[in-house]
Amino acid sequence: MKTLGRALTDPTHEKYGTWQSVITFFILASCVSLALETVPEIADKYHQEFFIMEWVSVGIFTIDYLANLFYSESKLKYAFSVWGIIDLISILPSYLMLLNLTALQGTKVLRLIRVARVLRVLKLVRTAVNESNASQNPIIANLKIYFILFFSVLMISSTAMYFVEGGLYSPEALEAGQKVITAAAEAGKEPEKFIPTDPLSGNPIPEDKRFFTSIPAAMWWCIVTMTSTGYGDMFPVTAGGRIVAGITMFLGLVLFGILLNVIGKTLMVVLFGEKMKADE
Repeated sequence: MKTLGRALTDPTHEKYGTWQSVITFFILASCVSLALETVPEIADKYHQEFFIMEWVSVGIFTIDYLANLFYSESKLKYAFSVWGIIDLISILPSYLMLLNLTALQGTKVLRLIRVARVLRVLKLVRTAVNESNASQNPIIANLKIYFILFFSVLMISSTAMYFVEGGLYSPEALEAGQKVITAAAEAGKEPEKFIPTDPLSGNPIPEDKRFFTSIPAAMWWCIVTMTSTGYGDMFPVTAGGRIVAGITMFLGLVLFGILLNVIGKTLMVVLFGEKMKADE
């Protein structure tokens, strides 16, 4: 039992790397699954497969969380540490959905719980940090951390934009809004067409400005935003969406700075490393 615990939690154990590879695979698979679930055509066709992937992933993450909690020297300290909270966040939304609370059905609360699953991508950061500490090549380790951070920002920002802005004109939101207008229409009179509005500014969102209809669509916007100075062919029109966009642009600048630092160190080693050794 002790050997199993070390394999799951001790970075110095020979089997720890294998377990972390399993964790990484299921994190990436669950993120891809979460993104594709927001595309109606794909979600309807592969609903059962997405359900299986979600709960297999949750099972793996639960084992990881319980192992870290059980074998931790200070269980309370781990539970309230950054990594402990991230591990808990990676599984808690799915268990809340499993409760199937009637009060949450069809509300924004349930929708928020569902998209909160994307925060499990932060588990990748912990894996990268552990690997960098044991790595003999700091350049490769830093590049790996950079790409994991880039993917994390991509997933979280895209999901946030899809929820904050795209959620206002999702099929469910449009259907619910139209039902309200139809119910309020006078008898015998054709009801108006529902137009979603920004809850903060009150401005309507016309059909030609409804860009964030899925997480994959938001990913394209996120990549363009993080790697350039503008929005490209997609842009937010709500106050909440613009807040998400502003944070995304700032994080893009931070990531660009990290990349320049890694590239600079790599060039120093490649261009001057051998020469410096020869001079010695």
